[in-house]
Amino acid sequence: MRKRFIMTAFGKDRLGFIADVARVIYENGCSLEDSTMTNLSDEFAMIFLVEGEDTGPGMEPLINSLERECRRLEMERGISAFVRPISEVSSTSKKNVKLHTLRVEGLDQAGIVYKISRYLADNGINITHFESKSTPSPQTGAPMYTIRLEFEVAPEADLGKIEEGLAEIGNELNVDITME
Repeated sequence: MRKRFIMTAFGKDRLGFIADVARVIYENGCSLEDSTMTNLSDEFAMIFLVEGEDTGPGMEPLINSLERECRRLEMERGISAFVRPISEVSSTSKKNVKLHTLRVEGLDQAGIVYKISRYLADNGINITHFESKSTPSPQTGAPMYTIRLEFEVAPEADLGKIEEGLAEIGNELNVDITME
């Protein structure tokens, strides 16, 4: 039977980091279905969706093998890695869901991510992808914060009301928020 897992790994960025983690996936007979990887302040972080054949009777379950290999990555390569089984994909389809993008830009300050994500959650909006970055302003050198996130909205949702609420948050935080 096929099993699916979320695998995370992070550690000091270096040559061969991805290859070390990909080897674990490959040598355990798993396929890589989806991934996201990034460098954060000289640390490399990755999230994988992997799938593999669970072993038959009398053989080690795939989860045990993956967990053992994650511990080996930590000891031998300095990579902290974790694996968690996930349930099968729900048969409930999200056919009617509308996808939107939200962009935020302004001076970096505490609470931007919290206030926006809390507002979206409180209004039944599911964030499906999130990226943020702090960079110095080219004019002043002040830290500027940008967010790009994707979210799902039910067709019956009042987009005007959602935009109004986001505009209030933008005014409160003095950041520009645009929804596409």
